[in-house]
Amino acid sequence: MTAMTPGSNLPLPTARVAVDVAAPVRLDVSGLLLTADGKVRSDDDFIFYNQPSGPGVTYRSGGGSAPDAIVVDTTAVPPGIEKIVVTASPDAAGQTFQGIEPTATLRDADNGSVIATFTPPQLGSETALVVMEVYLRGGAWKARAVGQGYANGLAGIATDFGVSVEEEPPAAAPTPAAAPAPTAPMAVPPMPSAPPAQAPAPAAPAAAPSGKINLDKGRVSLQKNQTVSLVKGGRPLLSQVKMGLGWEPAFRGKDIDLDASVIAYGPQRNHLDSCYFGKLSILNGAIKHSGDNLTGEGAGDDEVIVVDLGRIPAEATGLVFTVNSFSGQKFTEVAKAYCRLIDASTGEELVRFDLTNAEPQTGVMMAKLIKQFSGEWEMTALGNFVKARTVRGMVKPSAEAL
Repeated sequence: MTAMTPGSNLPLPTARVAVDVAAPVRLDVSGLLLTADGKVRSDDDFIFYNQPSGPGVTYRSGGGSAPDAIVVDTTAVPPGIEKIVVTASPDAAGQTFQGIEPTATLRDADNGSVIATFTPPQLGSETALVVMEVYLRGGAWKARAVGQGYANGLAGIATDFGVSVEEEPPAAAPTPAAAPAPTAPMAVPPMPSAPPAQAPAPAAPAAAPSGKINLDKGRVSLQKNQTVSLVKGGRPLLSQVKMGLGWEPAFRGKDIDLDASVIAYGPQRNHLDSCYFGKLSILNGAIKHSGDNLTGEGAGDDEVIVVDLGRIPAEATGLVFTVNSFSGQKFTEVAKAYCRLIDASTGEELVRFDLTNAEPQTGVMMAKLIKQFSGEWEMTALGNFVKARTVRGMVKPSAEAL
């Protein structure tokens, strides 16, 4: 096994290799097929969780128990493709690589044996990396350790290599770290509505703290897009939690029927199941719903969802908590909507997110819980409004919010 350093390269001893990228947090790992001019031929050459296969290159999910990987079959790479770059970015919105240095492992794709490893040094403000590349030189395939950082997320990498994206980045978007600014206008990657993990949320200038928020100092009040790690003193804190969701009618005497739900997803943002008033228990009882509140009247939580983190099956790595207005009333008619995470064993409130600004929509994604590669869970406040009166209409937009 070889420990590589930035810029070092080695010949591939096998035609099929896999590059997996591990870190203490969940990562989005992607691959791009590049021609001699360093660009993709089309958006089809961008390989990631939502487009997992291309000619000679595939995305392989680790399923939450192992790191994700890009697999390259050099015998199947089409003529004209001279390089495959492997990229990684933290899944949490706005999170940098400060203190969570990733390690890329180059393996024989058929037997899993390790060929080389590479840990990029001295990372700081980078939110995405070109970690390693597999390239053709003189008729032979080689691997090179890169470690080039980008301060504007996966979108910065994708646009640098010619991938078009659905949304234009901000006019003052930062240029890649240690790389010259592109001379052409940047276009943004064809991923579902640009998930938060790939681009910083525009409405949260204070939502990208320099260090990870945890529960060491007690109860945390989150702002939109902020993330808290559910650990205390470096140890997993909770085995069972309750997500309480509450609201009040904005106009006295006018009932409003809101429905709280939780939608469970797999590591590729695939929908597993939904827990709501019509299905009060999912994932073999690991998630349970308190039942429907038809008016919003009364103090305290209107609906409660109990999550037994210790019993969540391995294939479930993301939970999105949503609220819908089944009666069709808009959230501008709702007052004091909030969600709060409670320690189920003690009743202690740990995390709270108050929805301060409403929009005239019928659905809102309140928060998400994401299981990290290390096994810990993180909660992120969302507050994203959509047009959906039932949990079924929330499945797709919630997947895009993961």
